[in-house]
Amino acid sequence: MDLKEIMARNLRQARHDKTLTQEELAHRAGLSMRYVGAIERGDVSASVTVLGQIADALGMEPGELVKRPEASGRRKR
Repeated sequence: MDLKEIMARNLRQARHDKTLTQEELAHRAGLSMRYVGAIERGDVSASVTVLGQIADALGMEPGELVKRPEASGRRKR
C-alpha cells in the first residue's frame, strides 16, 4: 500500500469516526468536496499544506493521516 492509499484510508476512517460528510469536511478545511472525495479515493495526492488543512479540520495531527497500519501479528514496541 503506497502513502496515497494509506492517507485515503486513514482520512475516510477519521471522517467517519467524526460523523462528518465529505461536504462538511471540505467546508471546514476550505477545500472543494470533489477534491476531498478524490483524496479519499486515492485519485490524487494531497500536498503537505492540504494535509495540514484536513488534519486541522478533523482535530488531529497531520502525521496520523499518513501513519501506516501496523502489520497484523506483530507487537508494538
